[in-house]
Amino acid sequence: MTYYTGYFRTSSALMMVTIMSVSFPLPAETLYNGIQLPEAWPPERPPSREPMSSPYLENPPPVIPIDVGRQLFVDDFLIADTDLKRVYHQSSYYEGNPVLKPEKPWEIEGESQGHPAPTAMPFSDGVWHDPQDKLFKMWYMAGYVKRTCYATAKDGIYWERPVFDVVPGTNIVHTAGRDSSAIWLDLFEKDPQRRYKAFFYEHPEGSGALTIYFSSDGIHWGNPAGRSGPTGDRSTAFYNPFRGKWVYSIRAGAPGMGRMRRYSEGADVLAAAHWESDKAPFWVGADTLDPQRDDLKTVPELYNLDAVAYESVLLGLFSIWYGQPHDRAKPNQVCLGFSRDGFHWVRPTHEPFIPVSENYGDWNWANVQSAGGGCLVVGDKLYFYVSGRAGVRGSPASGVSSTGLALLRRDGFASMQADATGGTLTTRPLTFSGKFLFVNAAASNGELRVEMLDEAGNSIVPFTVDGCKPLAMDSVIQRVTWNDADDLSKLAGKPVRFRFHLRNGALYAFWVSPEPSGASHGYVAAGGPGFTGPTDTVGDRLPAAGSSSNPP
Repeated sequence: MTYYTGYFRTSSALMMVTIMSVSFPLPAETLYNGIQLPEAWPPERPPSREPMSSPYLENPPPVIPIDVGRQLFVDDFLIADTDLKRVYHQSSYYEGNPVLKPEKPWEIEGESQGHPAPTAMPFSDGVWHDPQDKLFKMWYMAGYVKRTCYATAKDGIYWERPVFDVVPGTNIVHTAGRDSSAIWLDLFEKDPQRRYKAFFYEHPEGSGALTIYFSSDGIHWGNPAGRSGPTGDRSTAFYNPFRGKWVYSIRAGAPGMGRMRRYSEGADVLAAAHWESDKAPFWVGADTLDPQRDDLKTVPELYNLDAVAYESVLLGLFSIWYGQPHDRAKPNQVCLGFSRDGFHWVRPTHEPFIPVSENYGDWNWANVQSAGGGCLVVGDKLYFYVSGRAGVRGSPASGVSSTGLALLRRDGFASMQADATGGTLTTRPLTFSGKFLFVNAAASNGELRVEMLDEAGNSIVPFTVDGCKPLAMDSVIQRVTWNDADDLSKLAGKPVRFRFHLRNGALYAFWVSPEPSGASHGYVAAGGPGFTGPTDTVGDRLPAAGSSSNPP
């Protein structure tokens, strides 16, 4: 309870008035997946290298709604009991890498550690598929810390450099010197003049911060719209649509942590950028499970954290720093994290998801880092664009810096697997409003069946295991039916459990769609060919892999 005293003038006198202010706690926010956030948000905790705890795994909701997106098995949030084996998967590099390399005069300029550093790479920046123009769009650093350029592609593989009027005869769209940046295609924005948002790290007069710009076309950025609180380089920003919040991933440092992240959020992108030095709460850093390199013996640090909404989770791309060799550029590489509340990260594996090469002469011999937007959904694959530096042997210089592509099966971060003896997975109590059950599974030489259980674990007729039509296939979208029921409409709105019976196969995801197309209505990260907005409303109508708009 707080008291304020002030003086107020009436028509005839000056009066002293005391006002009592009573603070009432805001109601707890309940998320799309049933997780209830604490009243104190974001959580306050001291910087620590201990692995981050996850309140929603330690105390999951009694019933979990699953109406948003494909349901992934990246953690135990959905699982009550299983004897299946969880396997985490690494991406694979596209054989034709790099997909964009420095070629133009304005990309060749610049030096790193006294050596030439031709550069055409996203340093976060952004790679998106624009449903309005039906194009892949990439913003990238051109020339080492020199400027920002923009490229387009119809297939995500073969990139072109359109000519613009910002610097006539070039594809330059921002002329200011720069370090890292983040560029966001905001499909939720109602003002067409603010459809694209850019966050450029600039440090005039020695004070580093993110300068924020808006654009209608991603080409003409105009005057700055705002400036963030103080921050180190490699800071980025992203939009969390699960909560309708802009989040700033703020580079900072702390004793015993080195590079780590502080956090600021807000519904308004400009208001969320207002923080005081070292007052933004500690968010996350590298932890004790991040392994040291044998050749460096250096305690790892969190160099950057990009994030994006993918289906029903927030996907985190953790660029981990393993030390600075004297004769090689930084051997950074990208690891994964997942969040279901937007703040707490689960990092089930600390192995690299997109690794650095150990072979001198490769385009990614050093400093592999993620692109803003995270990944794109391209048919049955996920496309991850990354920067990579060829380095200069005997020097920490970056050398030639290019853009590469890493691939993963759609939803393919983790799978629950069974051998020939088979096994089961039973979920916690879940609710849904749709009626068509779909799975992403690989069981060409095996079998997958699903039965529905009540909260107590009793099988619900006719959704029994014997009544389920067996599936033997390998597909990222496959409908599940029963002999006496084509859909789950009878169970909509009721707490039920799913039990998956699997033999010789892998289960990646499941979801209940309101449409027979299998549209998940989950978030599709940076988009992809066939999508019309930020969520999957098309299902199996997505262009197939290998089509002209979706190369293998």
